[in-house]
Amino acid sequence: MKFNTSLLHGNFKGDPKSGATTIPIYQSTAFAHETAEELERIFTGHEPGFLYTRLNNPTIESFERRIAFLEKGVGAVSCASGMAAISMAVLTCLQSGDEILAGSGIFGGTYALFEGFKPLGIQASFLKESTVEGFEAAITDRTRIIFVESLGNPKLDVPDIKQLAELAHAKRILLIVDNTCTTPYLIRPLELGADIVIHSTSKYINGSSNSIGGIIIANGRTNWDVKKFPSIKPYKKFGQFTYLAKLRQTTFKDFGTCSAPMNVYLTSLGLETLGIRMDRICDNALALAKFLKEQPQVSFVNYPGLEDNPYHEIAREQFSGKFGGLLTLRVGSKENAFHVINNLQYALNASNIGDARTLVVHPASTIYAGNTLEEREKMGVYEDLIRVSVGLEDAEDIIEDFLQALVSL
Repeated sequence: MKFNTSLLHGNFKGDPKSGATTIPIYQSTAFAHETAEELERIFTGHEPGFLYTRLNNPTIESFERRIAFLEKGVGAVSCASGMAAISMAVLTCLQSGDEILAGSGIFGGTYALFEGFKPLGIQASFLKESTVEGFEAAITDRTRIIFVESLGNPKLDVPDIKQLAELAHAKRILLIVDNTCTTPYLIRPLELGADIVIHSTSKYINGSSNSIGGIIIANGRTNWDVKKFPSIKPYKKFGQFTYLAKLRQTTFKDFGTCSAPMNVYLTSLGLETLGIRMDRICDNALALAKFLKEQPQVSFVNYPGLEDNPYHEIAREQFSGKFGGLLTLRVGSKENAFHVINNLQYALNASNIGDARTLVVHPASTIYAGNTLEEREKMGVYEDLIRVSVGLEDAEDIIEDFLQALVSL
């Protein structure tokens, strides 16, 4: 089954009870059962069933099954947002005294989250570059997780996931990959050895900026070192579902980071066009990057699809010849960046990515305003930098829009 077919038919058959071709919205908080004995069996895990939407829901379960199929995982847990997914994925297996290693190019919200773990006794260290050699040198006896993005946002760095997985497993630690910016259309990190994959489903999977959500997918093959991850030990009896059992029965349940059925329904509809949207978005982004590279008002264009980009070869290999929908450009000053943004006619000034529409933002004054200059530059964020999330418009119109904004400088 190829990708676009799997979006429609992979682990999904609509609603078998009614014949509806889309999963119904089960907009219910709780689910009643005929007998107390039945409810007891469901609560204790001896019988499948639905209890309470904070724990599970038919609409949400359908979406989880579809994403797990696409990412080639054994199962998935849908969360209220991408940040909720990252929080739950990490806190499920860490305790005070543990350490996360991450690249500095990760999303600013994730960087802030990991910094916020410090009062809990969980240390985060950020490498300047997401290289295998850098991570290997930084691992200590406290390190429990290597965390990377398949495509850094907005640094656009591309880690070698297969080699990082080999390194993590040799050290008996986890590799967690945020696959938001590339989606399973471009890369499936679990197939390259990652232990856990995360998405902010609010972005490309949804595709229309109408629903917040996140999801965690596990590979089911992690060889858990219970000395390093002692809280996992009671759940090893669940075999390939060890991590998912721990996640569902503890952090996910206790923190209440569940998805809303309506949001998941809308995201499920968006999921079905993910392949054709990503195809168009990637083609448009490459065309725009090539155009911007030739403009005298632009001092630098960062896009892994450009042949002189330092990540071009690893991106081409890992992303099956596509390069994603994000690019950045530098225009000399903050004032120039604001001028370009303010004069764009089609591209919207918004902090989201992955919309059907082209979006632009000045990261230094928005998402990264709370970071120091040193932190911003490590993240690839400069005063004159504009991040572009390329949309589905005709490439000619996107290019014309940027041209008229640039020549007005």
